Amino acid sequence: MSIYQKTAFFIKGRMQFTNGGYAKSAKSFNEADTKKDVTGQVFMITGANSGLGKSAATSIAKNGGEVHMVCRSLDRANKAKEEIIQESGNSNVHVHMLDLSNTKSVYEFAKTFSDEHSTLNVLVNNAGCMVNERQTTAADIEMNFATNTLGTYVLTEQLVPLLMKSTKPRVITVSSGGMYTQKLNVKDLQSANGTFSGDMAYAQQKRQQVILTEEWAKLQPQIHFSSMHPGWADTPAVRTSMPGFHSYMKDNLRTPEQGADTIVWLAVSDAALAQPSGQFFFDRKPAATHLTLAWTRETAEDRRLFLTKLSEIA
Repeated sequence: MSIYQKTAFFIKGRMQFTNGGYAKSAKSFNEADTKKDVTGQVFMITGANSGLGKSAATSIAKNGGEVHMVCRSLDRANKAKEEIIQESGNSNVHVHMLDLSNTKSVYEFAKTFSDEHSTLNVLVNNAGCMVNERQTTAADIEMNFATNTLGTYVLTEQLVPLLMKSTKPRVITVSSGGMYTQKLNVKDLQSANGTFSGDMAYAQQKRQQVILTEEWAKLQPQIHFSSMHPGWADTPAVRTSMPGFHSYMKDNLRTPEQGADTIVWLAVSDAALAQPSGQFFFDRKPAATHLTLAWTRETAEDRRLFLTKLSEIA
């Protein structure tokens, strides 16, 4: 990351990604957009036991949706489930245990879920991973890449047939503003070269997710795809993976509810469906995917190679 990229990103972040930025954006929100009755619709949210995922699951449950929480820890997920039911008054909340870094398990889970359910209206790819030392899975895949990119890719691809059984299905992928600092590095998708940085690997994978969303929108026009940036939110993941950043910014961080607002808007509102598929959203509005003069744009050939390599790895 260049000095310019770092500086431009931080300035943008302080102006827009904080709780103050949310308060300014929220003045133009139509609150009715996120209060829509979605009784009878089926929602799957990965990483739904805490932070943004739990907040989104709670809001959707309050709106009457059938919520499927896909989580790595069964104990934490069951505890969160009871809290969501209690807060929402909706008992139609279900827990599924899945480690997205285990590609074989992702395939098996998607097949089982598709066999047991007749429809899926909305998939929210929210689960994320930031391991600060380079680790690999049993399949020799770098841990962050296995969860953030490969797991998201396989789960979404395998659930496409089920999604297409519903009317106006949606897929929402929770990216990060960190992707503004990264250009797609198709030669080193798993951060094997040079000094490893967990936050830079994470940012690179968030760039990959935005590109995936754009490409899915082209390939699957029957499904409404979107990616989004929640802003800088105070979540357990941020506290654990980025303690220095959390300590420095804690008074300015968004609440999980504020961070999850655009997830819920994309998942339930008619206004979101009125937008073209494949866009990147921030505070309920389409946002640019590159900073000015940051030199982060990939070529069409880079995109083609990325999709080819991802398919081969999966």
